[in-house]
Amino acid sequence: MSLGNINNSEKNALLVLSDGRSFSGVARGAGSRVTGEVVFSTSMTGYQEALTDPSFAGQILTMTFPLQGNYGIAEKTDESSRVQVEGFVVRELTDLPSHGSSVMSLNEYLINNNILAMTGVDTRSLTRHLRSSGVLMGTITIDESVDQALYRLGSTPDYSTADHVKSVSAPSIYKFSEENRALADSEFDANSSPHVVVLDLGVKHNIMRLLEDRGCQVTVVPHLTLASDILSLRPDGVLLSPGPGDPELLGEVTRSVSDLVGKMPMLGICLGHQVLAKVFGAKTYKMKFGHRGANHPVIDTVTGRVHITSQNHGFAVDSDGLQADMQVTQVHLNDESVEAMRHASEPIFTLQYHSEASPGPNDTEYVFDEFVQFMTERM
Repeated sequence: MSLGNINNSEKNALLVLSDGRSFSGVARGAGSRVTGEVVFSTSMTGYQEALTDPSFAGQILTMTFPLQGNYGIAEKTDESSRVQVEGFVVRELTDLPSHGSSVMSLNEYLINNNILAMTGVDTRSLTRHLRSSGVLMGTITIDESVDQALYRLGSTPDYSTADHVKSVSAPSIYKFSEENRALADSEFDANSSPHVVVLDLGVKHNIMRLLEDRGCQVTVVPHLTLASDILSLRPDGVLLSPGPGDPELLGEVTRSVSDLVGKMPMLGICLGHQVLAKVFGAKTYKMKFGHRGANHPVIDTVTGRVHITSQNHGFAVDSDGLQADMQVTQVHLNDESVEAMRHASEPIFTLQYHSEASPGPNDTEYVFDEFVQFMTERM
C-alpha cells in the first residue's frame, strides 16, 4: 500500500535513548513514533539489503556511512518480503539517486513501507556513544519532548526479552524459486539435485539464491517445525538460517535440531550457528554492541587464512561447555569471538558471519560448495 501522501520532511524529530541521551534531526519516511534497540552498521553500501534483513527485526538501524540513498532502490534487491527494521537513522538522505536500476528514492521506499526515519543526525557521535555504553533501547518521535519519550521508554520491554524469530519466520512451508513464489501445498518434484530444507529463523533471499545457483531445490519451513516433519520432506541437507534476537529463547528450535543430528548434513549461519552451538553444549551471550558491517576480519585457525566477512549479530557463542566433537575452526581477529565450528565426525558445520552477504565480500561463498558436496556424497 502506498503512503506517498505522508511527508515527514518538514518535521523535527528526536532520537531518545534509554539512558537519557538524545539526538535531534529531521523526520523522513512515514509515521510519528517507533521504538526498538538502537544499533549501528559500518557498511558503506547495501542500505536496501539491510533494511529488509530479518536479523534487524525489532531494531532501529543507524548507518555510520554519512550519505544514504545515493543509488536509489532497485526492484530485486530486497532480502525478504518487507522492510524489517523498526526505524532508520542517517546523517544525510539524498532525494536525487543516480543509478540505472533505481525505481524510486530511498525516502519514497520508506514512505511506501511506512517506516519512520531520521536524517541530519550526528551519527558519528551516536555510534561512539553506543560503542561506549553498549546498544540501548531507543525511540524516534516527532510529537514528544525528551522527558515524555524517556517516560514511555521506561515501560517498553527490552529487545532481548522478546522472541523476534516468530515475527519473521515463514507462516507455512513453501518452495523457493528466484521469482520468490510461495508454492505451498504443491507436491515436491524430486530429482537428482540436492533437496535443502531451510529452517527459517529469518532467512535472507540470497542464501536461497546461492543454493539454487548450485543446483539445489529449496524448501523453507517455519522455525517451530518438528524434526519428524522436516524428515518427512526427505531432505538431503538442512540449513539453519540467520535471524534476530536471543538464541537462549529458542528452546523448542534447539530441541528439534538436536533430533536431526546424525541424519543428514547441516549448515548453520549466524543465529543458526548459535542454535547448533547450543545443541552441542555451548551457551551464548549478548555482546556489548555486536558485529554489524562488511569488513570484519576472521582467521581460520586450521589454515591460517584470513577472511573479510559481513556480519550482523548482537549475540555470540561462548565456547566453554562446547562438546569436544564440535570444534571451533575460526575466530574474530578483533575480539576472538567464535566465528565457525565443525563437527569432528558428522557433516555439520557453522558460520557466525554471512557468506551470502549482498553486497559484501564473497571470500567465503565456498561454504555453499562444501555443503552441496556433503549432500551429493550421501545421495
